[in-house]
Amino acid sequence: MKKFLVRPVIAFALMVGVALPVLADTIRLKDGSVIRGQIVSFKNEQFTIMVGAGARGRKSRITVYMEDVDSIEFDNAGNASGPNDDNSSNSNQPVYQPPTNTQNNRPTTNQPTYQPPTDTNTQPSANPTCFQMNVKVRADNSSNGWTNSGLVVRRGQRLRISASGRVSLGANRYSTPDGVPNITDRDKLMRNQPTGGLIAVIGDDNDDFIFVGRGRDFVAQRDGVLFLGVNEGNLADNTGTYDVVIEAEAGSR
Repeated sequence: MKKFLVRPVIAFALMVGVALPVLADTIRLKDGSVIRGQIVSFKNEQFTIMVGAGARGRKSRITVYMEDVDSIEFDNAGNASGPNDDNSSNSNQPVYQPPTNTQNNRPTTNQPTYQPPTDTNTQPSANPTCFQMNVKVRADNSSNGWTNSGLVVRRGQRLRISASGRVSLGANRYSTPDGVPNITDRDKLMRNQPTGGLIAVIGDDNDDFIFVGRGRDFVAQRDGVLFLGVNEGNLADNTGTYDVVIEAEAGSR
């Protein structure tokens, strides 16, 4: 396994990774997290990673800042089902090691971004540190009705989600994030919850839906990307977005 410490080599390794769409790259973050997927681009000090098979249309697209990356292994063996044992001494995958003392020049973007907490050695306080993300959740059937928040949630992490706004459900019907209780809809994902309400799910292979409404505070029960959507069966005639604020507890494992 060779280590590359300069950006021209990073670009070369990315060209290799992008040219082989069936390969599974392994990205290790400085907080100990591991992401396995396909790196599709590197721009403005950011890696864009495609994760998962996209069950029910929930294909995960994650943006990771270069300074948060500890190493990247580009899988050139063509095995998309998962990496081999990390202790193998015969591995030939190129490994990205981030450069040191990089400047924190993060561009302004309309995509939701994860702001990592500062690593400190202080004892946890009664009020844990949280970071905030703003997301616009579409009410139509774009991406099969799910909006990717861009946040990778960890099991045990506390989340607080609040929402506002109004969307059209078609046929001159409108809904707030709390939904409309008196609209019958046999095809909605959460049949016992109001139609048009804001819902969430963690992971692209999970159907344990969470009703959020105008606000919800909960602890994640699994790892995965957080997706948000509207609780309605027919999204084809919907328009509008909900304005959502996500507050996630930092440093939870």
